[in-house]
Amino acid sequence: MKTYLEEMFKRRDLLIYLVKSGLKAEHRNSYLGYFWWLLDPLLGVLIYYFLVGVILGRGDEDFAVFLVIGLVAWRWSSTAVNTSAKAVLKYSSIIKQVYLPKAIFPITRTLSQFVNFSFGLVIVALFLVIFGVMPGWQVIFLPFIILVQLLFLLAISLFLAYVSIFVRDIDNLLTHLTRIWFYTSPIIWAGGRLPDHYQWVLQINPLAHIINAYRDVLMYQRVPGLTGLLSLGIMSIGFIAFFIYYYSKNEYKIIKAL
Repeated sequence: MKTYLEEMFKRRDLLIYLVKSGLKAEHRNSYLGYFWWLLDPLLGVLIYYFLVGVILGRGDEDFAVFLVIGLVAWRWSSTAVNTSAKAVLKYSSIIKQVYLPKAIFPITRTLSQFVNFSFGLVIVALFLVIFGVMPGWQVIFLPFIILVQLLFLLAISLFLAYVSIFVRDIDNLLTHLTRIWFYTSPIIWAGGRLPDHYQWVLQINPLAHIINAYRDVLMYQRVPGLTGLLSLGIMSIGFIAFFIYYYSKNEYKIIKAL
């Protein structure tokens, strides 16, 4: 595994190149180009605000801020998951010709979407200013929450990229699985609205803890659940280490399956 990590470090220029190329390809043929990084989360908030806040009449005066935080965090998660599933397969022609550590490819997809997420934070900041929601000193925990989400998504990305090589149907299932994940996470609704006998759904959903932590520090001036976040971060690091080790021991299987 040490040799594999050293090989990945040597290929850091490739990792940076793949991140940049992924960002350029995302909106290459669109008229607005990189402006979509700001426009996409904004449109998502407007749509769900109209559906939930206006038509259904739910949500308080800060519902728009509540929505934008949930949707920006969700967008990073869903795009990282969906693009990572195809990460290795997408570069199969190159991988067959040149030896490259395969774990690099799902990592680059998650990092690319992290850049998009950072632009989403601009929209979050804009909504906080417009609606007069002022974060307290608890905002110092924001980098920690972002780090935990990054580690969590890296672990998922490494897993999905590997499984998708051998089980191609997983890509078709992801559309339905991410939809279930969306509606079982407190993105467009508050977790407290669930009946008591369904609260376990939030307890086992890592994304629910992450989204609630963002809202705690940005909206409610509360210290986030540090114990849960720390546990999730440590478990994610453990899974990342395991998957990188697994990649290093099964590179030949990947080549055969491609």
